[in-house]
Amino acid sequence: MNAAKRREIFARLHAANPTPTTELEYDTPFQLLIAVLLSAQATDKSVNIATRKFFPQYGTPEALAALGEEGLADYIKTIGLFRTKAKNAIATSKILIEQHAGQVPQTREALEALPGVGRKTANVVLNTAFGQAAMAVDTHIFRVSNRTGIAPGKNVLEVELKLMKFVPQEYLLDAHHWLILHGRYVCVARKPKCPQCGISDLCEFKPKTPA
Repeated sequence: MNAAKRREIFARLHAANPTPTTELEYDTPFQLLIAVLLSAQATDKSVNIATRKFFPQYGTPEALAALGEEGLADYIKTIGLFRTKAKNAIATSKILIEQHAGQVPQTREALEALPGVGRKTANVVLNTAFGQAAMAVDTHIFRVSNRTGIAPGKNVLEVELKLMKFVPQEYLLDAHHWLILHGRYVCVARKPKCPQCGISDLCEFKPKTPA
């Protein structure tokens, strides 16, 4: 795919949704970090249902650490892998208190040193909480990047690096959200909604879904 086509794709995504953001609900960088940590192999909707119950009272590192693993597990047991996630969330809270004065760090290295925080989670926090150009490649972004031809790659890191290189600079900050939302609601896995897609004429996916 050439640069002009990529630019037009992101121009259209921008026109359709000028201020995209995550569908996870949060008030602080810490709450976003915990929500993203809980969202692995779970839907944003299921995470929001759980966090609404404990964020109001336990939405700081100090309060969550005091709640403890068992206490948090009770709130999130509707989410997959809840015991591991509870363990990681409490351990992360304690590290933030002990090593970062209760603040979420703003570097990838420091974020990835936290329990349960991998590259994708770090990228979401850097991008959404701190306004840094970062690309958190989930299944939706991986699929859309490969299917459309925007940034084909064999693995998530390859796709991430290509997106960081190929997405026009003025669209880089929001590209992560546009691609996720496009994959979640339009360019879906089994039967993409090509007739309703605003970029289908630019997309290089050959077997398009007929109208």
